[in-house]
This record gives sequence, C-alpha cells and structure tokens, in this order.
Amino acid sequence: MLKNIFRTQIALLLLAFTIPAFSQNYTAKKMVDHGVDIIRLTDASHGVEASVVPSIGNRLYEMNVHGKNILNFTPANVGELKKNPAGGGIPFLAPWANRLGEEDFWANGKKYTFNMTLGNVHKDVPIHGFVTNAPDWEVTEVKADGKSAHVTSRLQFWKHPDWMAQWPFAQEYEMTYQLSNGALEVRLTVTNLSTDPMPLGLGFHPCYRIPDVDRDQWMVGLAARKVAVNDSRLVATGELKPIDMPNPFPVPGHPLDTSFTDFERDSSGMAHFSIASGAKKVEILFGPQYPAAVIYTPATTQTVCIEPMAGITNAINLNHEGKYPDLQTVAPGAKWVASFWVRTSGI
Repeated sequence: MLKNIFRTQIALLLLAFTIPAFSQNYTAKKMVDHGVDIIRLTDASHGVEASVVPSIGNRLYEMNVHGKNILNFTPANVGELKKNPAGGGIPFLAPWANRLGEEDFWANGKKYTFNMTLGNVHKDVPIHGFVTNAPDWEVTEVKADGKSAHVTSRLQFWKHPDWMAQWPFAQEYEMTYQLSNGALEVRLTVTNLSTDPMPLGLGFHPCYRIPDVDRDQWMVGLAARKVAVNDSRLVATGELKPIDMPNPFPVPGHPLDTSFTDFERDSSGMAHFSIASGAKKVEILFGPQYPAAVIYTPATTQTVCIEPMAGITNAINLNHEGKYPDLQTVAPGAKWVASFWVRTSGI
C-alpha cells in the first residue's frame, strides 16, 4: 500500500515538472530591445523567434529562423528604427495600400478629396495610407500556451481627427501575430463603426530574404494567373492580362512593382507564394480574403516583397470607374477578418 502511494506521488511530481517544460516551448514576453518596448514570441522547438514593436505601427521587424532574420530590415536595430522609421519587417498599410491614382478617392458614389495641408498625404500619387509608423497601438493580450504564442494589439482609427478628415470612415484595427508549429500567422480584424459601407484597399508590405544566399540565386513562386497592367506612375489601369513570365521566375531580369490576382488556391483556400534557392525556402500563404498581391523586386536590395492586398492597386477608384468589380467592402457594424502565414524550410 505504501509503495503504491509512493509511486503515485513520484508520478505526480514528474507530471508537475513535465507540463511546464512542455508549455515553455512557446513563450510570449514583453521586453526592451535597444531602449524600445517590444513583444518577443518564441517557438523553441522550431527555432523561430518573432519580435514586434507596437509603437512603430505595430510592426513585426524580425522573424529569426535558427538565428537568421528572413525579413529585410535595413536599420542596425529597432532603436535605430525608432529614431528614423523606415522600411523593413512587415509594415501595415491602411486605410489604403500601395498607390491611389489621384489626390482623392470614391466611396458609395461620393468623392472625397484629400487635404494636402494636413501633412499625412505626402505625394501627388498618394501611397500607403497613414498608419505605417503609428505609435498608438494598444497591446491587449500577450499569451503563450502549449500550442502557440501570440500578441494582439488594437488601433482606434476613429480617435484621430487628421485621419478621419482624410478618410471619414470610423474604424478599428485589431492585429494578432501568432507563432505555432514553426509558422507565423498575421491576423487582421477590421471593424466598420461608421454608418456607411466602408471600402477596403489595405494590405501589408513584407519584404523577405533568404539568409546567406545572394538574391540573384532566388526563384519566386507565383500563385497568380493574371497581372494588372500599370500606367507610367505604377498605378493599375484596371486591365488584367495573363501572366507571360515563367513560374517560378528568377529574380534577375524581372524588375517588378506590380499587382497580381486570380490566384490558384489549395483545398483550404490558401494561395502559395514563395522565394527559394535550392532547399532553402520562404513560403507566404494568403488566406481567402486576400485576392491580390503586389510583387516588388527593388533593384539594389537583397529582398523580394510579396505583399498581401485586399485588392489590386487603386482598387477603390477603379471600382468606381467600373473597372474592378472585386472591391471588398465592410458593412456598417460588421467585421472583416483576414490572415496570411509565413513559414520556412531548409533555413
């Protein structure tokens, strides 16, 4: 009898040590990196670590796989990014991504013209919205368990008069970065708090790299069947045509800043894009709510940008012109939820 009690106690003790050890595979921690508050997510068993800086547009600036960042990140560190916000990582572009054709946009049959004196629309061809470096994201949850690690943050667009003056749709963004089974999910929820249907033209601008391999050796895999024709300003005209390039295609000889659409999808509705060199691969999976991608191959940088988009470039104005019927909208009081995933192999 005593032996059985002793064995039970030993078993319970072993279990008590085993469960925490298992759950510690995933961690989600608030930290300070080069003087900047960040959230770091870790999947130890797959050697993946993702770091988010909420105060710079809630940007994920590193996704280290076995210690090597697969995201292009040009500053020396996040402290330098804080001093001089620039490109790199996974910037969020809203309320529109990429380029609009004019200094205005159309919604629900009405024309809204930007006030260029407010300083948040900077170019003759407005690009990338207002929130890329927004410091106002509120972290609402940081959590890890035995299956994943995640951080969720919220941005209340409607609280900003200068944004509302330019884009008068009251809305909120909720973004979750989650690591699970070696893959990163970026999940976005958009809530329309206004009384009118809200057009969606937003997206992300992630730029990827294969560590230790020159870009001239990379191949880009496309999930798309059609390409959007651009004008001289790199604004889509509304004309779509079949892709006339190899798939996958080598990076050299293919300078792009172009929208693609009409995706091939697997049985789960995922569209698979990738960059690869031999056995090394970075794969980007677009969920069903992302029907378009911008592929950008900058001439002088060791990166390729594969950008999930809610519509092709200038989708909102093209829809008004009757040239893009696939514009997505969010009904008053409704939510729009979309995800894309990043995973690697051989790195």
